[in-house]
Amino acid sequence: MTTIDVVIPVYNEEHILTKSVNTLRQFLEKNLPNKCTVVIADNASTDKTWEIAQALSREHPDVAATHLDEKGRGRALRKAWLESTADIVSYMDVDLSTELDAFPKLIQAIEDGYSIAIGSRLLRGSSVKRSFKRELTSRSYNFIIKAMFRTIFADAQCGFKALSSKAAGELVPLIKDHEWFFDTELLILAEQRGYRISEIPVAWIEDPDTRVAIFKTALDDLKGLLRLRFRTGSH
Repeated sequence: MTTIDVVIPVYNEEHILTKSVNTLRQFLEKNLPNKCTVVIADNASTDKTWEIAQALSREHPDVAATHLDEKGRGRALRKAWLESTADIVSYMDVDLSTELDAFPKLIQAIEDGYSIAIGSRLLRGSSVKRSFKRELTSRSYNFIIKAMFRTIFADAQCGFKALSSKAAGELVPLIKDHEWFFDTELLILAEQRGYRISEIPVAWIEDPDTRVAIFKTALDDLKGLLRLRFRTGSH
């Protein structure tokens, strides 16, 4: 039977971690026959997140915890995915802003032969509740990616992705970014190298407590796109 690691990157999430992990565990148990492990990847939290993660891993055999001394979502995913022994690696945001009903579809796509499966908020059939500023930023960013790289995927940044262990092992070491651009770099490199990517429409609700600094993240993402475009070229 296919084994799955579901990674949750966290930074100072003591207020929500236990509830989110338990919600996710219950969903996986009811909706997937696979052996699933929830992996809490703590990126240098300064509150009690790491203590809570360790307690959850001691309490539940289907929960594991790993700690990093430096911040960065990409850094957390790199560590958790490359250390994984599961057949499929995945991740989602700790706020569970993407409805979990779409997760089995990601797994099914990998089992059907896709290398990568991603949730998309920009496909027909998706449902999104977020501020106008976030919506405009997201659509503009994804338009720029398509213009620069002629990519096919619609939504680079949705925090809801799954990869075969083979694809993760081959692609992740090539990624230079350790923060939010990690997702985009992963997908651009994957498309350039001919990996099959499946996109699943998702229902997504913006977390009012989001820690993402939109302007800084957008600037860093644009720098990342320019780095990829002019150092590696687009295929």
